[in-house]
Order: sequence, then C-alpha cells, then structure tokens
Amino acid sequence: MTITSSDYAGADGLGLAKMVRDRAVTPLELVDAAIARIERLDGTINAVAHRRFDEARAQARGPAGDGAFAGVPFMVKDFGIGVAGWPNTSGSRFCRDVVDSADTGLMTRYRESGVIPIGRGASSEFGIVGNVETAAGGAVRNPWNTDHLAGGSSGGSAAAVAAGYVPMAHASDGLGSIRIPAACCGLVGLKPTRDRNPNLPDGFDYAMGFCVDHVVTRSVRDSAAMLDVTGRPEPGSPYAVPAKAGPYLDEVTRALGRLRIAWSTQTPSGAAIDPEVQGAVERVAADLAALGHEVFPQDLGVDYRAIYAARAPVSGGNFAAGMRRVVERVGREPTPDELEPLTWAAYTQSKAITGEQAFWGLQELRMLSREVVRRFEEFDVFLCPVMTAAPPPIGHIAGASIGAGELSKRQAALFPYAALFNFTGQPSMSLPLAMSADGLPIGLMITGRYADEATLFRLAGQLEREWGWPDLRDL
Repeated sequence: MTITSSDYAGADGLGLAKMVRDRAVTPLELVDAAIARIERLDGTINAVAHRRFDEARAQARGPAGDGAFAGVPFMVKDFGIGVAGWPNTSGSRFCRDVVDSADTGLMTRYRESGVIPIGRGASSEFGIVGNVETAAGGAVRNPWNTDHLAGGSSGGSAAAVAAGYVPMAHASDGLGSIRIPAACCGLVGLKPTRDRNPNLPDGFDYAMGFCVDHVVTRSVRDSAAMLDVTGRPEPGSPYAVPAKAGPYLDEVTRALGRLRIAWSTQTPSGAAIDPEVQGAVERVAADLAALGHEVFPQDLGVDYRAIYAARAPVSGGNFAAGMRRVVERVGREPTPDELEPLTWAAYTQSKAITGEQAFWGLQELRMLSREVVRRFEEFDVFLCPVMTAAPPPIGHIAGASIGAGELSKRQAALFPYAALFNFTGQPSMSLPLAMSADGLPIGLMITGRYADEATLFRLAGQLEREWGWPDLRDL
C-alpha cells in the first residue's frame, strides 16, 4: 500500500504507528510522504530549518522497533536538544556552524519512542521571541493563512504539524513557546509540569526552572502517549519528579466527573482583548457548563508587576550564563550584526546583572508562585486565552527587524497569559477551541494544579470527543 498525502496528513502519530504495526504501510512510505509534503509546501511555509531526508530514509529501511510511535516521521526544534551530527543553530546567524556531536538525553528518549527524525523545525533566535521571523532563516508562515504568523519560539515545529509534514514535533516552552505556536496553528500544545520531562545532565539552560520540553500534536492522545515515553524519572537527578497515578494515555478516555473550572480574560495591563477572543472564552465556558462542569468567572489576583519585576533578573542572568556556554562552543564573542536587536540588547544588558539581583528574583518568584498555586485549591482547572487576538500578519512580531523596545511592547500586548505558569511550574495546555471570522485558529489555555497533567488530559480528551479540532490535511 502507498499512503496518499491526504491520508498521511489526516492521521495522528498513534494512527500511523498502528498502520506500521499492521503492515498496512511501511516506515519508508511514511517518510516519503512526509518528504513529499515538505518539498511541495515548504517553499512557502518555511517551517523546516534543516533537512535530514537521507538519514531518515536510511532509518526507515531498518527495523521499525516496538516503540509507541515506531516508524512515525518526527521533527526536532532547532534550539535546545542535540541530535548527533545535526546543525543546532538556535535560529541565529551566530551559531550557523554549530553541529551536535551526540544526542542529548531527551533526544535519546524520543528515539526510544520509535520516531524517525527528518529535520529541524525553525526557531526564533535563542527562543526569545514568540514568533519565528529571523535574520537567519526568514519568516515561518501560518499554514492556515500564509500572510499571518505561526507563533514561536517553536513556530517551525507547529507549522510543520499543521501543514501535515509530521503528526507531531518537538517543541520547548520558557515563556509560552509551546502554547503560543500551538494556538496560532490550531494544535494541541502541552507545557508539562516542571521536571516532568527531565532536563537530564545536558539541560544547562533549564537551571532557572521556567523551561520545559514536549511536543505539539494534532491529537490529545499523541501528546499523552509521548509524555508517557519521555516523562519518567531521571536516574541520579537531584530533583524530585512529580508522581503520576498511571499512564497519561489512559487518562484521555477516562471518565472525567464534574470539575470546578474558573475562567478569566484579565490581562496584566488591564487592557481589553480582541472581542473575538473574549467571545470565544465566554462560549467555551458556557459549553463546559453545558457538559456538566461547575464553571465560574474568577481572576487569579496576581500582582503581575511584582512577578515580572522578579522574573527580569532571573531570565537575564540565565541568558548571560547560557550565552557564555554558547560563546565557548563557537569560540568567540558575537558581533552586533550576528544577533537580532532584542537578542543583542538582552545579551549586553544581562551581563550587568549581579548574583544578588538574580537570586533576589528567584526568591521573590518562589514566594509569589506559591500564592498563585494556592489559588488552585479553589478549583481544578483555570481557563483563559493563550493570546489576546488571533494570529496577526507577518511582520507584527518580527525579531529580525523591530527594535528591542517596540518588540517587547508588542509581545507583552499579544502574549500576556502563558508565562505565569512557567514561573509556577504548573501544567498548561493550549487547545484549538475556536476560529476567527477570517478562518484563523484561536487557542484557549487550560491550566491545572501542580503536577496534575492527568486532569488536563481527561478534560482535553472530553473536549476533543465532543467538539473535535479543525485540520488542514488537504493543503
């Protein structure tokens, strides 16, 4: 059997893996289907930063193995985890010659799932900007409407999944970089609990605790099944891994019961959001109540000014330390023309942060985060938008061309919701629950208690069964 492009793009990862197990299709046929879609569509969408098709075909010709996703094509974000022999440019001209010598720990776990990596998804420079329009690689375009942005920093991975190149792709999230592109591209995007996916010995950039890795997917069950593979304890880790009751894949179909769900659209600035997004949240809240849940409006009561004041020296100090390692790897300091405006500003300013300032910020964040987590004792799930508007046109959040101050203002206005749950470490998931009048996805975010991915998977599974998601299989 030769799988059609539409059938390939319409299946999720577990569905494709079942086809391989049933011998209805071979891994090589799946890889060829992925490559064909990339070659046909990516000249416009520009999601793939580095192609490794020969390597993927060679792996596909070998034994498929028995992993949950055996034989399924997969993409890896061009930032963070290493893949042996592959470029790892972090979306930056400064790192254009960086090549990984070995798989890093999380990549080893992805391989254990049976996936076949076919390339790297484009990232914003060092993951700083919530959209991918870089000097190194250009703009990643939204497959729903290529005049609009795909989000970031995992924008290449999200656009690749939405366009049907792969059913799921690696992504990472430090201030919203899984959930923002998932929202823009109509996908499921879970930021797991801090340390659920171990940082492993090579995850130096995760020292501050904001950053996590997972995948963007078209189905809830793919997200759950991959977390079952990767989200297990790390031998020798000094950090306690939050326990789970059982496989997350089982949670997706488990009876949910009646949840207490709070919702809000309040922004840190107090500014109103786009009426379409406001209306989407209100409709979903009403629909959740109709499903039998107890749903009520309730703000979190967060002192955003205090929490962002605490976060600034922490992120700055971590970036300075991480860039020191990058400089050591490249062998020299960057020049101003090798970094985008916001990156250069962050790099130069972060060097002035003192240890006292960074640790003051960590102390404040720990205390402020406890206040947020405590509020979740009053409800099971918190519903809010991911963004204040549907994905804007290309150029609105362009790291390559907009000055640092203006870009920061635009990001703060468009992406005010996601970062809070990086600070608290709670699991938080973007779901494609609405569409704009112009046919662009609007992602809404459900956030659970610390370490309670299970409830999010149960709720997301219920919503997927009741409402389904839009997809773009026939691009």
